[in-house]
Amino acid sequence: MEKNINKFIAVAYKLAAIENNESEFVEEATDEKPFLFISGFGITLEDFEKAVVDVEQGGEFDILLTKEQAYGDYDEEKVVDLDRAVFTINGHFDHENVFVDAVLPLQNEDGQRFYGRVLEITDGKVKIDLNHPLAGKSLSFKGHVVENREATNEEIQGMLNRLSGEGCGCGCGDCGGGCGHEEGGCGHEEGHDHDCGCGHCHH
Repeated sequence: MEKNINKFIAVAYKLAAIENNESEFVEEATDEKPFLFISGFGITLEDFEKAVVDVEQGGEFDILLTKEQAYGDYDEEKVVDLDRAVFTINGHFDHENVFVDAVLPLQNEDGQRFYGRVLEITDGKVKIDLNHPLAGKSLSFKGHVVENREATNEEIQGMLNRLSGEGCGCGCGDCGGGCGHEEGGCGHEEGHDHDCGCGHCHH
């Protein structure tokens, strides 16, 4: 029986979101700051991982994911009104972090973490959109593989630590949400500390 190998993969690409036959540039991962992940952890979108996992270093790819393969349809029921008190610290509303278009880390009663974008702030409520930023859109990835090799035991352990909330805690699930195509691992998001070895984040 063939051993299931976890691969350390780095890719450079340009990502565009397509809706109503219109394409919009979303982000770019470069050779200097590639998107990094380890296969087999369910970190990236499944069909994205399948398309690049066997592409050798230097190989190019042109991937189009339907909205069903990406983040599904936009769900109006995921737009919710939360009480302003949720965002109040010591009796004062958190104006510094809570503003229209801000992406906020949230947690439900079960301790599950997720992100929401602020749509509107009124005297009593804060309207939050819990849909993924790319919900309802097809995704086009065009790029090449910077590195593709078997992951080391240390890298695999580091990934397990991050997924369990230990270590630097980077990745889309922890540093900002959208990440183009992340499910909660080392992502591609802006303003993130790259030293922890798990990519960067965009928003």
